[in-house]
Amino acid sequence: MKFVKTVGLALLGSALALGGAAAQEKTVKIATEGAYAPWNFTGAGGKLEGFEIDLANDLCARMRVKCEIVAQDWDGIIPALTAKKYDAIMAGMSITDERKKTIDFAGPYANSPNGFLVAKNSDLAKMPGKGEAFNLGSQQAAAEKAIQAYKPLLKGKTIGVQGSTIHASFADKYLKDTAEIREYKTTEQHDLDLAAGRIDAVLADSTAIIGTLDKPEFKDYTMAGPSITGGILGAGVGVGMRKGETELQKSFEAAIQAAVKDGTVKKLSEKWFKIDLTPRG
Repeated sequence: MKFVKTVGLALLGSALALGGAAAQEKTVKIATEGAYAPWNFTGAGGKLEGFEIDLANDLCARMRVKCEIVAQDWDGIIPALTAKKYDAIMAGMSITDERKKTIDFAGPYANSPNGFLVAKNSDLAKMPGKGEAFNLGSQQAAAEKAIQAYKPLLKGKTIGVQGSTIHASFADKYLKDTAEIREYKTTEQHDLDLAAGRIDAVLADSTAIIGTLDKPEFKDYTMAGPSITGGILGAGVGVGMRKGETELQKSFEAAIQAAVKDGTVKKLSEKWFKIDLTPRG
């Protein structure tokens, strides 16, 4: 009887210890936009889905923390981070020098160029540079030459971009002297205006355009222009966090590197985008 009692107490002690460990498990709260398919979007029943939702859960598992993912409007996503409403951002956010003045980043965990979404029967569908790729950082002269080559076709046109994005910054720097730039709160809004004929083109991340082209109502649209990355378009997509969160940044960095190394990023990007967005270099 003494043996049974001793074992029972030992098991109870172990259960309490495990329960205590579970109760003390750290939670990392991650914000995403929930309106930027296929990176992140709100699916059936209000459930958050997409590449970054899958990747966030994978990274949290590697960091041995509980993952809580919440939706946050894009235009307030950095202010809410700095106000400590959550710990990190995974929302298709490119790492740029301008953003690094306010927040820190881990990564990148993906890299994707920009492009134009246009109607197949428009003159913009013949925009030069399709199939070509340029980096504004390492190939600035060649990239800017490619931009100048397609600008005449954009003269007098209206281009939709999502506000407070690298695409809005790119349009402001390179295209505002040629076309009217119209900013929208979400990518869905500029897609709807394009379909309704209220704008002539959308400038966005090529992966977001691929997601739009998968929709039946956009069967008569296509991607146009060269693929451009780097420079004002940033150094890939990363996890944003408050300045000074050194340990959290290190944890995310190690988890991202592991996910890249073992092919998880490749697998998830091919699942959601049909292409490999694994950052290189």
